[in-house]
Amino acid sequence: MGFTREQLLAYSDTTVPDLIGPDCRLLFAGINPGLWTAATGAHFARPGNRFYPALHAAGIVGHVIDAADGMSFADRSALVAAGIGITNVAPRATAKASELTAEELQEGGRALTQLVLQVRPRVLAVLGITAYRTAFGRPSATAGRQHRTVGDTEVWVLPNPSGLNAHETVATLAAAYRRAAAAAGVELRPSPDPLPASPS
Repeated sequence: MGFTREQLLAYSDTTVPDLIGPDCRLLFAGINPGLWTAATGAHFARPGNRFYPALHAAGIVGHVIDAADGMSFADRSALVAAGIGITNVAPRATAKASELTAEELQEGGRALTQLVLQVRPRVLAVLGITAYRTAFGRPSATAGRQHRTVGDTEVWVLPNPSGLNAHETVATLAAAYRRAAAAAGVELRPSPDPLPASPS
């Protein structure tokens, strides 16, 4: 499946349902849906996004999920069975995350807090340090596990898997995601490739 620019732009400002099962242990929160995600209804669907390759490399899922044409029932079920949930800080789909206002991110942070209190995952993983700082009013926050919690839920700030985030590779993303998954009690498979060591 492919989309023209005009077709994708038609999905601006739409929303995408959360993917959250009854035993969500690790809730990933992207910044907001991209237009490809909005068009397919599948989170992190844009070709080139490294989220699902990183989940596989981390040993969180058993194969690389391909969501570019939408997500299959089997793949959704595999994520839910693994205790993985996916949501966003801000719900509005845009071509670029930079189109969001600070007020939208702050409002999204409040809504995400309420969602976490309702779902009660062991770990909330926000994918993007800048978005986290704005949404949660933590301008000096650094990546990794945060000192704050939301109820009993640990809060982690992890790298965004977008291809625009050139500082990260699938391997470094996988290493960060695996640490958060271990903290969440997700059953992990052996990583198919050696992962970078945790930064000291």
